[in-house]
Amino acid sequence: MALSDPQLQRLADAYGIATEFWDWKGRLTPVSDDTVVAILRALDVDAATPEAATAALVELDMRPWRSALPSCVVVQAGAEASVNVHVDEGASASLCVRLEEGGERAAVQIDNWAPPRHVGDRLVGEATFRLPRDLPLGYHRLHLDSDAWSVESTLIVTPHFLGFPPAMGAKRAWGYATQLYSVRSADSWGMGDLADLGDIAIWSATQQFAGFVLVNPLHAAEPMTPLEPSPYLPSSRRYVNPLYIRPESVPEYAFLDERSRRAIIARKERLLKDVGAEDRIDRDPIWDAKLAALRIIFDFGRTPARQMSLDDFVRREGRQLTQFGTWCALVQELGMNWREWPKEYRRPASPEVAEFVAGHASDVEFYVWLQWIADTQLSNAQQAAKDAGMRVGIVNDLAVGVSKESAEAWVLGDAFAQGVEVGAPPDHYNQLGQAWGEAPWRPDRLEDLSFAPFRTMVAGILRHSGGVRIDHIIGLFRLWWIPDGHAPTRGTYVRYPHEAMVGIVILEAMRAGALVVGEDLGTVEPWVRDYLRDRGILGTSVAWFEANHDGTPLAPEAYREYCMASVTTHDMPPTAGYLAKDHIALQHYLGLLTEDVDVEIASFDAQLNRWRAILAERGLFHPGEGEDDVEAMVLALHRYVLASPARVVTAALVDAVGDRRTQNQPGTVDEYPNWRIPLSGPDGRPLTLEDVFASQRAQRLASVMNGFATPLVGLR
Repeated sequence: MALSDPQLQRLADAYGIATEFWDWKGRLTPVSDDTVVAILRALDVDAATPEAATAALVELDMRPWRSALPSCVVVQAGAEASVNVHVDEGASASLCVRLEEGGERAAVQIDNWAPPRHVGDRLVGEATFRLPRDLPLGYHRLHLDSDAWSVESTLIVTPHFLGFPPAMGAKRAWGYATQLYSVRSADSWGMGDLADLGDIAIWSATQQFAGFVLVNPLHAAEPMTPLEPSPYLPSSRRYVNPLYIRPESVPEYAFLDERSRRAIIARKERLLKDVGAEDRIDRDPIWDAKLAALRIIFDFGRTPARQMSLDDFVRREGRQLTQFGTWCALVQELGMNWREWPKEYRRPASPEVAEFVAGHASDVEFYVWLQWIADTQLSNAQQAAKDAGMRVGIVNDLAVGVSKESAEAWVLGDAFAQGVEVGAPPDHYNQLGQAWGEAPWRPDRLEDLSFAPFRTMVAGILRHSGGVRIDHIIGLFRLWWIPDGHAPTRGTYVRYPHEAMVGIVILEAMRAGALVVGEDLGTVEPWVRDYLRDRGILGTSVAWFEANHDGTPLAPEAYREYCMASVTTHDMPPTAGYLAKDHIALQHYLGLLTEDVDVEIASFDAQLNRWRAILAERGLFHPGEGEDDVEAMVLALHRYVLASPARVVTAALVDAVGDRRTQNQPGTVDEYPNWRIPLSGPDGRPLTLEDVFASQRAQRLASVMNGFATPLVGLR
């Protein structure tokens, strides 16, 4: 259904704003005029009246003519591509490519019969140049000469296809998916940390024969309490959350004087006495204790060699790292929400901010130092995984976005849209839709910035990992924008330059020798899955959601080869809890169901009966296997997934130990303790990492994942 104003419709089409969409039940749903007008306003486009919309269309048509070169051109290697340039009518024009590794390549001018246009008091002509097809991969510069002046912009040449990293070889890889914070060890500070991650990787590799560990997003959170529990609502996706630092693993800890060391030990002992036995993870006291301990270590100082290493890290990370450290220090002084700070502090380049940095240099340096330490400990975890024999190692999770009050939004400013937030339309996860409180990238500003913020973010997350899982990868194609004050159901999709963004991901992953997995669950256009496959990016298959048109489970043979297949995901209960219908009980209790609870239960029971029949028919379900029929069902479901051609398969660590408790209920915040549930056994008792290492359940699941008929007994 078209909008009421044809000019508004043209504007919406030009900016990639959907005016109708297919919902999760297959219904074509129109988008209201006011939603589209609000979305355009977030892009600095006035479309409140037909006259304003007309003027905006005229400006949009003229925009390319106001610049000599496009701000950024992204092409696939080997593909034919051309660039339009704009110079004074009658002036000369020549274009070349200045290569990332040095040297130049000339572009060839081809016919362009477009008439010149008046741009202000200038008459501007357009010329077209064909780029060489054999340009190398990388970040290059377009250089345009015209009479007495020259100008440059960015050219990015991306691979057509990524595929599997060389380290994987021709074999399937399987690994555990885990929420790191939930896996507490005897040595951690009340929650899992980067030292624990290294230990999980060593255990998974040497005792379970796994090829990777998939971990929740480790992105940086707020620098002061209260902390946001969700790892999917970070303050920065470029940097690591120092909450995951193990203070005792910082090299300087070993050289502390006795008084300083006793102070740290005392803080840890008091913390563990208060939170160690809790059945919920409380990040706030953990961070307060760790922050004090880390400040002691920082103030102790570093050897000259260690200082040189820190200085090199700062140089490599550039200005944004210092700006991030500045934001952290400002938060301590002015509060968490930078949008409520005095106006002079709301942008990092202001003189007042520079004055603050000069007066708080030690605080800024401390937060920069924390990033260096976190980066080092993450690197150590990946190295431990590789040294233990993992072919892939740590697979990091990349969140969809950042909070609207985040450091990233402060540092990057208008790269993010104002007056809107990211979410999701109604789907089977949450039938009321979701508002995530995240600020969306502005597609137009990303192009203006040559995708630099996106490039550095992707490169950063791949620096110490063997792969990346991109949460809600549809966000590289389109995102559900919700205007402020609107319900999630009254948002719409906004398209992104997916060719460029996917290409950059592939380029960075190829340089890192890494695996890329796109979480393509939920409401995803079918062509997106085909596109990801054709670019060598894995999709995601969760057994419960893989179904034929009649609702019966999809045969495993019909799964995709290019996918990460699993039985469950972190947005569902562990399999034991799912089998017990815990998700229905929870959604009913929270008022999230749109259908009658009895209808939901009946539908689920029918689904479960179909599953039991198929598993029995295939000889995968062995009643009495393990401790009970629930575990037998868990093992059978994993055998089912392993019968697929999927080259990458995950098993949830919660399934390995029989956990039932839901980690996250989409669409809730404090109604349920999302992201605060410790890893637990079947009886609900929290487990330590040492308990996991001794778990016979985990051994039995690993035996299934490795194709063994009997539990592993330490054979390599």
